[in-house]
Amino acid sequence: MQHYVYAIYNPDHLKVYIGETNDPEERLKAHNEHRFTTSYTARFSGLWKLIYIEKCSDRREARKREKQLKSYQGRQFIKKHIPW
Repeated sequence: MQHYVYAIYNPDHLKVYIGETNDPEERLKAHNEHRFTTSYTARFSGLWKLIYIEKCSDRREARKREKQLKSYQGRQFIKKHIPW
């Protein structure tokens, strides 16, 4: 099953979140509706915007890529996608 790594950005708080999912549209909707009440994104008001998405062949590959993007170099790469 296809999986995706994604990065979302909250311009109101200048925050970035990186995650993985098999349904990026539904996941973004869930973040914006604060369905994840204990998650990092639920702490911040305002809308989250999708700034990066990458298709992976399976969940294992997506989780590996997510870990890379959460590293220092990965975050520098993601910062290039923030619409300043």
